[in-house]
This record gives sequence, C-alpha cells and structure tokens, in this order.
Amino acid sequence: MSSTEEIYDSPIWQPFTQMKTAPIPLKVVKGQGVMLELEDKRQIMDCISSWWVTIHGHGHPILAEALYKQAQALEHVIFTGFTHEPAEQLARKLLQHLPKSLRRVFFSDNGSTAMEVALKMAYQYWFNQGESDRTTFISFEGGYHGDTIGAMSIAGNSPWDQPFHRLMFSTELVPFPATFDNDADVEVREAQTLEILTRLLKQNPTRYAGLFIEPLVQGAGGMRVCRPQFLQALGNLAHSFGVLVIYDEVMTGFGRTGELFACLKAETAPDIICLSKGLSGGCLPLAVTVATEDIYRAFYSDDVSKTFFHGHSYTGNPLACATGVASLELLEQNPNFRNLEQQHRCYLKKYLPDHPKIDKVRTCGTIAAMDIVTDSQSGYFNAIAPILKQRFLAEGFLLRPLGNTLYLMPPYCITSEQLESIYQAIRRVLDTII
Repeated sequence: MSSTEEIYDSPIWQPFTQMKTAPIPLKVVKGQGVMLELEDKRQIMDCISSWWVTIHGHGHPILAEALYKQAQALEHVIFTGFTHEPAEQLARKLLQHLPKSLRRVFFSDNGSTAMEVALKMAYQYWFNQGESDRTTFISFEGGYHGDTIGAMSIAGNSPWDQPFHRLMFSTELVPFPATFDNDADVEVREAQTLEILTRLLKQNPTRYAGLFIEPLVQGAGGMRVCRPQFLQALGNLAHSFGVLVIYDEVMTGFGRTGELFACLKAETAPDIICLSKGLSGGCLPLAVTVATEDIYRAFYSDDVSKTFFHGHSYTGNPLACATGVASLELLEQNPNFRNLEQQHRCYLKKYLPDHPKIDKVRTCGTIAAMDIVTDSQSGYFNAIAPILKQRFLAEGFLLRPLGNTLYLMPPYCITSEQLESIYQAIRRVLDTII
C-alpha cells in the first residue's frame, strides 16, 4: 500500500492537509521542552511552538501540576449562572496586563470563536444603541482571523477561503503596509493606507461597525510586519470617526512580539482584543474576547433583548483556566521572551547575511521571518514549502513555511545554542537549493 493510500484509509482527517497527496503523518509519543520524540525514537526540534501555542515548551511541570490539581477539584461546570475561581483569577490577572480601558472578559475556546464573539459584540454594540446601519467591517489585505464563516469574511482574501466566498459577508479591505529590515518606503505605504481609510470613513461615516487588524504581525498571511507608528495613527483615525478598533492578538499575544501584548508594544488601546493560542500555555483550548466598559454597558440593561446571546458548552472550562493562570504566572516570573529578538538578529547576521535565496528579512520579538526567493510567484501555494518542510525534518527541525515565507517562532524555553542550531540548519538547507 502506498503512503497516500495509508493516509486515505486512516479515520483521521487532518487540518490544512490534502489527504491524497500528503506524506504519512509522523506519530509523536512525547514532548519535552523544545523537543518532540517520534514513535521511531527520532528527536525533532519544535521551531514553531506547534502552531504557535506551546510558548513555554512541551511537558512543562508547572502547567501539568496546575492541570492535575484542578482536575481533582472541578473539571467542568456550566458557565451561565455559575462561575469558579480559575476563571475569576485568570480574568483578573489578564486585566492587570492589558490597557486599563479593557475591563470585561468573555470566555470561549479557540481563536476563530474569539473573533466571532468580537464580530457579534461589535455589531450588537451599535444595534443596541439604535445604529443598526453599522453593518460593515474594515480589515486588511493578507489578514487571517480564523476558519469560521465570520472570521473568513473579515480576512484578506486568503487562498483557502475561495470555495466559501458566496457564503461570506462583504468587508472593506485596505492595504496592509508590510515592512521589513532596511525598508526605505514604509512611510509612503503607511500614508497611502491611511489615505484610503480616511476616504472610506468620510464617504460613509455611519456605515462601519469596526476595524479588525492583527497588530504588528500578520500571522498566516506570511508573518508580515507593520510598525507601531502605523497602529497609533490607525487607532486615532478610526476613533475620530467613532469606529471600534478590534485587535486580533490570537497569535501576537503572550510575549510573541517581545512585550506581553502587541498593543503594549505599540502603545495603543483597542476597543476589543481577542486572545487564544498561548493563553493556556498550549495545554488546552481556551480563548477570551476582552472589551471596554463602554461596550459592556451597551448590553447591560433591563431589556432582555439587549443580552449578548452567545456561548459554548466549554466556555470558561476550569481545567483550561487553571493552566491559563499558571502560564501567565510563568510569563510574569520568566520573561525570557524579551531576549529572543536580539538573538534572532545575531544569528541572522552570522549565518544568513546577504544570502541570495533570502529577501525581506523581518523580526519582531520572538518571531523571525524571511521570504525565500524562487522562480514561482510568492504566496501560500509556492512549491518550495513542502520541499523545505521535508528537508528540515530530515535535519531534525519542525519548520512549516507559509508558502515561500520561512519563519521561526520557538518556545521561550529555547536555549541560545538550540536557536543557533536552527539558523545553522537553515543555512545548510538553503545552500542546497541554490
């Protein structure tokens, strides 16, 4: 039986995978720190934190202990009409680190759902105040906010959204002023985007409910970076027209940009922020959507029809919340994420200076990214991605390029020597494809 037939016969349908042509999935039996152990005893270094969630590394004893203790007390309870200490504690700890204007925490269980909550919350905020014509959202080209219909609708024409366009609602898309190291034209692109936005808002000042953006770094769209100065100007512009600003920090939250949250690094305060991925340290599905008091008050009423009718069976799960508290305490006590950008820059300069196969190098906190130069068009379906993925696996590294964009997003427990070994492997692999 061929490898493709073996995958086809498996009962598991894997995400983002063409099951007919994909290689046989590797079976992982154990994770420890930055390393994964496969069934055949091979060791693979997890250079992308397993889709950006295991911020402290695998098998962290403090997270495991928090999960174990909570499981002995309360594994789950309905979260409407009831509450529990892990959720209360996590909400209060989060608010201590977020901009002071963000005061109300709504729990859910994944990033896409956190975005759906924000969409509904932003629209109903206006609806409850009699402004039901504010039905349109603004978002950015290249953005990615999840895989539900609503989250796809506010994305920036992602290539995997094509079959669903007839189901999606329309959104105003504006250019994302992506930048990179030594970019001389970034201010021009920022000004152009702000001009487009200003024109839209002036033409229809009461049409827009909110503006969605991944602050500082667009993730799945290719690790595209923007500057804090742009986010500051963007927030001022949107608020001058009364439009809500919604930050998708599902990926950028919990240290990824070099600060605990991108909004802190950019010195901005959104009206709504969505958090997930690293929220539980990679242990369990967990998400929150945090809003200002002003938004909350639009729902706080004697009129039951103004209720925010949204929820899920696992909303505020105690096990997930307990690991979230432990994860946040680890970030408070061990802020190693603040040191990784300097290390990235050091190894980029040491191993990949002016490499002919690399273009548009960019770094932001714990994230480093670069475009691989190929003869094909840049983008998610660039044929270099599966080639690089297999080459790196053969070297013992889990790197999962986004098309021709190669990026690193390691767990914060990675040592300087381990990080250096990734850059050494990148150099070796790139030298073989020249």
